[in-house]
Amino acid sequence: MSAPRFEQKLAGQHIPVLMNEVVAAMRPAPGEIYVDGTFGAGGYSRAVLESADCHIVAIDRDPQAIERADDLSTEFGERFTILSGCFGDMDRLLAAADLGPVDGVMLDIGVSSFQLDDAERGFSFQEDGPLDMRMSADGESAADVVNTYDETDLADIIYQFGEERKSRRIAAAIVRRREDQPFERTLDLAQLVESVVGRPPVKKGRKAVHPATRTFQALRIHVNDELGELKRGLAAAEIVLKPNGRLVVVSFHSLEDRLVKSFMAERSGHVPAASRHVPMHDQQKAPPSFHLEKRGVTKPSAEEEAQNPRARSAKLRVAIRTDAPAMKEVFHA
Repeated sequence: MSAPRFEQKLAGQHIPVLMNEVVAAMRPAPGEIYVDGTFGAGGYSRAVLESADCHIVAIDRDPQAIERADDLSTEFGERFTILSGCFGDMDRLLAAADLGPVDGVMLDIGVSSFQLDDAERGFSFQEDGPLDMRMSADGESAADVVNTYDETDLADIIYQFGEERKSRRIAAAIVRRREDQPFERTLDLAQLVESVVGRPPVKKGRKAVHPATRTFQALRIHVNDELGELKRGLAAAEIVLKPNGRLVVVSFHSLEDRLVKSFMAERSGHVPAASRHVPMHDQQKAPPSFHLEKRGVTKPSAEEEAQNPRARSAKLRVAIRTDAPAMKEVFHA
């Protein structure tokens, strides 16, 4: 299941999940340049800037995140640069700003707590708000999707991006209801989904997951093209990183982590011979563009999970750039 990035409010700051582990993986050093591709509240950027006399180039497509960057710009001056755009375009954004190559790229995938907690952004059904979900505040909204897509496409989105087994029943119910009244509010859609899925039994010692969670996750991923953005971002990081540069990625659900794991395995030459995505003759054409110091994942400590349940599904993966050219093959996961 998807979970928002961990941003615990502590002494006026926002501390993201696995912050110490991310900073350790980045290995900040004086004079180096790092990209924070998912700026959000700036927790990673601040931690790295405070760890060494380095330069952070932050990227975010959320206009509110760009506004929040003013504090770091004031505090760190020329050591901090904020760019408005998608991290999947980081190679072009850096080139346009005459920045790079860089010594590290950190990505924290998913919706931020700021976005989730603001009812007016429409990411959550904890409070009623407009059915929006757009990270960039422009383009197609979640309301557009549920009110205009045909039943088959809706079912596919909910199943593929939400891993919701009752996707077809939900899609059929949405189409029937919207004929009488279009969906405009988050609680309206959440209640409709709950009426179809029903409440799951509560397991002792565990908080029940709301039945609309998977559907909302699916719509958010679709509206923001999050998996496509992640694929583009990983490929762009391969282009902008110097030899020995670090790619550090925190993901929160299986769809994201699967992409990250597959990319790092493919680009480091660890793709199994039976892979249907990258034939062996293609794998042998180019030397690995990354190597893995650790092939597994790093997860939050029990202490961090206890402090913030939203961190429980987080996984950290790290890859180190080699001096081989970026692979020309398109990444397929």
